[in-house]
Amino acid sequence: MQWSSAVSDSPSFTEAVTQASEQILANLDGQHPDLAVVFISSHHAPSYYNAPEVFEQSLGAKVLIGCSAAGVIGGGQEVERRPGIAISAAILPGVDLTPFHLNQDELPSPDAGPDAWQELLGIRPEDCPAIMLLPDPFTLRSDHLLAGLDFSYPSAVKIGGLASGGGQPGTNALFMNDKSIRSGAVGVAFTGDLAVETVVAQGCRPIGEPLVVTKSEVNVISKLGDQTPLEVLSDLFEAAETREKRLIRRSLQIGIIMDRLAQDRSEGEFLIRNVLGADEDDGTLAVGELVQEGQVVQFFVRDAQAADEDLRMMLEEYIDNLEGEVPASALLFSCLGRGQYLYGSPDHDTTMFTDMVADIPIAGFFSNGEIGPIGDQTFLHGYSASFALFSQPSKSK
Repeated sequence: MQWSSAVSDSPSFTEAVTQASEQILANLDGQHPDLAVVFISSHHAPSYYNAPEVFEQSLGAKVLIGCSAAGVIGGGQEVERRPGIAISAAILPGVDLTPFHLNQDELPSPDAGPDAWQELLGIRPEDCPAIMLLPDPFTLRSDHLLAGLDFSYPSAVKIGGLASGGGQPGTNALFMNDKSIRSGAVGVAFTGDLAVETVVAQGCRPIGEPLVVTKSEVNVISKLGDQTPLEVLSDLFEAAETREKRLIRRSLQIGIIMDRLAQDRSEGEFLIRNVLGADEDDGTLAVGELVQEGQVVQFFVRDAQAADEDLRMMLEEYIDNLEGEVPASALLFSCLGRGQYLYGSPDHDTTMFTDMVADIPIAGFFSNGEIGPIGDQTFLHGYSASFALFSQPSKSK
């Protein structure tokens, strides 16, 4: 297994592809890759249609998958607010790759059995360790897609991010082999000698204590223990310092443990969702996820310091559990709200990963939503940095 990543910020599309492809081929000893994952910033939108042909001529990958991006990540750089093309490419002996394109009307119904999803992808679940997904946020229900794949491929790791760079249907682009597509989702299913692990840092830190939901309906929480949510928040606010009060006002989130049987209540097991609104009359709270009685929740706040601390904690946890050698490569799917917008300077997340874990090839993009697991379920996240780490099974846990 051999990986390489490269990036170019040349304003010329052809020159950028040539520069990045030459770096890739040099790092792969002149071999054409089995897989190329490409991300192209919206500055190059006029070239989206012929992008697959240009990549075929310069890179010659057996399988190409990719999408448009608001910003790209490659070669240890996070290229934002300017033209960028990033490539991750690999020689993968013993690994079979099945690229696919799905439209919304092709997805099985929520009542369909796993056979319908397995027939759609043409892959047996016992053979599939990982699936990468790059959906368009405007033309496909990603939550429907992830729920169906979790149901049908429960042991496969699902990774990816929502295409970005465009603001309405038809303005994003998806790439699969020789096709440039404007709707649905593209992806690739991996089978064979490959292991994929994930690190999902949701960019928040907890305040207060975990609490049990004792009364709720759909996405509205009425009781936490014997208090209303607003009573809990009022107590938190009164006890907080000035900076914490400011964060509670402007960046309050809620974390939900999705596995009701989980014994581990570590921060990494919480699914972070927005607080949508509150009712001062009855003290209830509306949140961006379905919540059931008996689930455990905790309030969180989000800012640059919290994002830094959360990523550091998740990487430390990954390192503590690492057995054998470090992974061969990583893909990073990062929220549009991270990067320079959050930290005030570039390359924060990639630099921290390189400093703490290893200087391995990293590529990715700034997405409209990040796909990654929390516990045994796959979710679409916001504000997160979702790393997919590739290695051979003998070198993984």
